[in-house]
Amino acid sequence: MLTAEQVTKQIILDFKNIDFSDDQFYQLCQDNQDWRIELTIKGELVIMSPIGGISGKREADLITDLNLWNRRTQLGHVFSSSTIFHLPRGGKRSPDVAWVAKDIWASLTPEAQEKFPPICPNFVIELRSRTDALPQLQEKMQEYLASGLQLGWLINPQGQQVEIYRPQQGVEIVQLPTQLSGEHVLPEFILDLANF
Repeated sequence: MLTAEQVTKQIILDFKNIDFSDDQFYQLCQDNQDWRIELTIKGELVIMSPIGGISGKREADLITDLNLWNRRTQLGHVFSSSTIFHLPRGGKRSPDVAWVAKDIWASLTPEAQEKFPPICPNFVIELRSRTDALPQLQEKMQEYLASGLQLGWLINPQGQQVEIYRPQQGVEIVQLPTQLSGEHVLPEFILDLANF
């Protein structure tokens, strides 16, 4: 009997040399709605494992904090990890938390909003769970930057640090616990990670 890891590796190997069109990838996701699937900028299919309770709670807290700020400011739209963005420089990625400015979202057609929005979020949070490999998440953050990300946080509870990504700057690393500022991207947004 195959282990779950062996099955996942086999699925990835089976799809590795397939060049998916946008419609084919969208249909693959629709046909397998119980799976969390992404496509890297290199065309590699990534099937992510479900997260456990601690990571799920943390992710929900992050979305809640950002959404409360956004409801007050009404500057954009907040998206969960179930949303796949078709990044302008390639890749179809789903951040754990994403925010898109109102004018950018409004520039999309209703059809583009309904499927995988062909934009890069202005802001993303990736939360490393215990099953995530850090180098893969760091590569994912670089894909966002290449596609126009303005600010991104890779929160790594296992390493007790946060990596802050900004365009045309080196990655800044801060230690947990900390408070993070939304800077000019999310004005007056402060994320308190004191008890993270």
